[in-house]
Amino acid sequence: MPRKAKIRARAAGLKAMFEAEGARSVETNVLQPADLLLDLYGEDIRGRAYVTSDTLLGEQMLRPDFTVPVVQMHMEHGAEPARYTYAGQVFRRQEDDIDRDNEYTQVGYEVFERDNPAAADAEVFDVIRKALRGAELKASTGDIGVLMAAVQGLETTERRKAALMRHVWRPRRFRALMDRFSGRSPVPATRKALLENPAPMENDFPQIGLRSASEIEARIGWLREDAEAAPLSSGQVELIEALLNVRETMPFALEQLRDIAVDMPAITEAVFRLKDRIDALAARGVDVDNLDFETSYGRTSMEYYDGFVFGFHAPGRPDLPPVATGGRYDALTRALGQGREIPAVGGVIRPGLLLELEGAL
Repeated sequence: MPRKAKIRARAAGLKAMFEAEGARSVETNVLQPADLLLDLYGEDIRGRAYVTSDTLLGEQMLRPDFTVPVVQMHMEHGAEPARYTYAGQVFRRQEDDIDRDNEYTQVGYEVFERDNPAAADAEVFDVIRKALRGAELKASTGDIGVLMAAVQGLETTERRKAALMRHVWRPRRFRALMDRFSGRSPVPATRKALLENPAPMENDFPQIGLRSASEIEARIGWLREDAEAAPLSSGQVELIEALLNVRETMPFALEQLRDIAVDMPAITEAVFRLKDRIDALAARGVDVDNLDFETSYGRTSMEYYDGFVFGFHAPGRPDLPPVATGGRYDALTRALGQGREIPAVGGVIRPGLLLELEGAL
């Protein structure tokens, strides 16, 4: 059987398993409006997606994943509890690793549920886990919500918090901002010169770029405000570092986070949610005592995750991306819901990787 036919057959089998769990099969367009994704994630997504232009429709993007169009479809028809499954091609540019596929099949399972987020998290993880049964994979979990709660609780300006929140998914940029806001890194010479100039916009320099004069002035004003703000205390920085260094099995990670929450009460609710999730996973027969948890896990994935995140990878194949990934994306339903919202969590499997691990391709 040809390679693509094998992948389609495995995808159909996985999708049938998800339908047996009560999920309704849905389809989405391969071409998606680029402006929607750009509004949600900023221009950075251009570097990871294929963008084309249409005279009538404007910029279009080859579907980088299914979650955004599925959420959009669900929210357009209400915000009631539902379960969905789908299978099809997604497209990602791989300029950093030409050996990775830039077109591959995903099969997904999405749950929109209000009553018990911890139970929904456990359900999605467990359904994906059972679909992968037989493959020699290791699971990893995390919770983006813990770090987000910590950032919101910092004793600093709202602008600084917003900047850190924007870069939660970019660990290097996040670290650079923490260093800057705490005074650990020096102010760049060019910025220092700009701030020392009492009227930088009055110089007769040509205006270059797309920003208007008012936008440039607003940016300079923000830089001046930021320069006058008190630095983040060493204690706050150390707590964030301790948080990001939590990497243990779930029960031990929970204890470490509880200890940190004593000095960082902003994460208390997120820690309670983790405890509820652990109990819900255990109730479904998941061996939580040997399930890895890492606070930083998932920070380089799609930027809509804002809570529980997970992945399944092949320990003996570091050259392969995760075979399955997923997580919670409550904020995405608010962004696309036009006044409506509903907690949501989902996961996807790459059947091509499963077949490769089985030696079937």
